[in-house]
Amino acid sequence: MIHLPVAVTDLAGALRFAYSLTRSLALIPGIEVAGTTVSAEDAQHVRHWVFCDLIMRDRRRCARRADHDGPCSPTFPP
Repeated sequence: MIHLPVAVTDLAGALRFAYSLTRSLALIPGIEVAGTTVSAEDAQHVRHWVFCDLIMRDRRRCARRADHDGPCSPTFPP
């Protein structure tokens, strides 16, 4: 588990940053993309999921954002 403090002004900005950072690291073995969460420094017990993480029929996890519209997908959207 790695905690990386980042200064952002709001939750939406933190989610965007975490999404972009995680996508850039996704090909590195050992990175669990679906487990990425964001929390405030003074409320680390309140976590906001970055990715959907739903397990689909083919046993792969959805790689879309946690609040996505439409069907789940095992690949990142373009």
